[in-house]
Amino acid sequence: MGTPSPRAVLVLAVALAGLSAPQAAYRQPNFIVILADDVGWGDLGANWAETKETPHLDELAAEGTRFVDFHSAASTCSPSRASLLTGRLGARNGVTHNFAVTSVGGLPMNETTLAEVLREAGYSTGAIGKWHLGHHGHHHPSFRGFDYYFGIPYSHDMGCTDTPGYNLPPCPPCPRHGAAARVARKDCYTEVALPLFENVTIVQQPVNLSSLAARYAEEAARFMQRASHSGRPFFLYLALAHMHVPLGVPPSPPAPGRDIYGAALSEMDALVGQIKRVTDSNGKGNTLLWFAGDNGPWAQKCELAGRLGPFVGAWQRQRGGSSAKQTTWEGGHRVPALAYWPGRIPAKRTSRALLSTLDIFPTLAALAGVMLPPNRRFDGLDVSPVLFGWSDVGHKVLLHPNSGAAGKDGEITALRLAQYKAFYTTGGAMACDGSIGPAEHHQPPLIFNLDRDIQEQEPLDVASREYQAVLPAISRAYAQALEDIATDNVSVADYSKDPAVTPCCNAQHVACRCQALGTHAAVLDCRTERRATRLCL
Repeated sequence: MGTPSPRAVLVLAVALAGLSAPQAAYRQPNFIVILADDVGWGDLGANWAETKETPHLDELAAEGTRFVDFHSAASTCSPSRASLLTGRLGARNGVTHNFAVTSVGGLPMNETTLAEVLREAGYSTGAIGKWHLGHHGHHHPSFRGFDYYFGIPYSHDMGCTDTPGYNLPPCPPCPRHGAAARVARKDCYTEVALPLFENVTIVQQPVNLSSLAARYAEEAARFMQRASHSGRPFFLYLALAHMHVPLGVPPSPPAPGRDIYGAALSEMDALVGQIKRVTDSNGKGNTLLWFAGDNGPWAQKCELAGRLGPFVGAWQRQRGGSSAKQTTWEGGHRVPALAYWPGRIPAKRTSRALLSTLDIFPTLAALAGVMLPPNRRFDGLDVSPVLFGWSDVGHKVLLHPNSGAAGKDGEITALRLAQYKAFYTTGGAMACDGSIGPAEHHQPPLIFNLDRDIQEQEPLDVASREYQAVLPAISRAYAQALEDIATDNVSVADYSKDPAVTPCCNAQHVACRCQALGTHAAVLDCRTERRATRLCL
């Protein structure tokens, strides 16, 4: 999705020089959360020796702490992101499946985001990259606690571009002439171009995916520079397009033996390396950088999907379907995670604590010295003792919601208790071969001992002494979790759709292009049609 341009390198250099002393007077640290999309646990070289494309991430692991039992709160995009930014599962915050290009709603307005809490505490807050929590009206990130936003309001496969990159099936570029030139393609968006926002303005439509990574790095550096000059601590939420399809077109064809996925992974790694360099320029002591994945690989994309490592969900694979993204198998939600904060977080440390992206909200709130929002319960924990190496104890119980593969969206269908993983419902998402594993309900639950069976191949025999010993504790934990959610302040998301809310900077142009063919200016014209007017917030 684009190597750094000379302009981006210049901006980064300026940022390296500009992040300086004013922060030292503040007790509150800076926070950078980098969220990779559809990345596999095995996509990190520090996790999986076969992976060679992540030297910068591996350096981050060597200079910080690597978490090997870290989980996304859901195994698909919108629910995972909503949980990270609220510290609450979708069963509480209302976001149980993905929002669409035509979605009227988004993350419910009565849910408080991490950005809102930190901004109230004096932080400068920025979101760069993928949002996917609603783009219409006040669901836009500019109204959810972020002072600055630059990015795409949903996944970058949810609109056509002139640089379509690599996808399965391949998608055509945006149409350039009339309706007669439009080509319908299953699983491809061909009618409306992918928009790029700066705050509430569409600055490019369609997005140039070839330069997107460079633009994200440039805008991240600028945001940090502006925050440093203001004397305020900052919170940067950088939600990458990598490794979601379409994968970017590399500047030159991959070298022999190096695949498209590997080239894209190298590009993501380089982007993270740039952010680390900017962070290091700020005295190497006042900024926490937390890297994690939003869910596991999208297996139906075949060679364009990430690496699961050992988490193959063998029991499910034997019955058909994928055990990765959208499922509650380990490959769907166990993700790479690293934390880096020189002088505070131990280097060269591997933590086996059971942690989650749910923990990011309460942990950063605690480090900033602010209270959690009242009148609601949180699924995340303040895990700062684990970050600082004082403890290696995380969750006693961790819940895994259905994310599309089997059962009702958002329903708690699996849970973790110590080394035991219990499934009340199983199912496989679409695999590379097109198979889908049917939903199966289990009462009593399937239970795996992950200490002995990380591949989730052979559940415990129901008649075994081990199964009978652990079942009562699992049953109690499951019942208590469901009761806790049922008696909480639960939100309901609006999933209604209206084509009129589709982001479109100029509805008079084919595919909503921001400019007529042959011109260079990208002008957001909010006066042309009802649709465009409604998007002008």
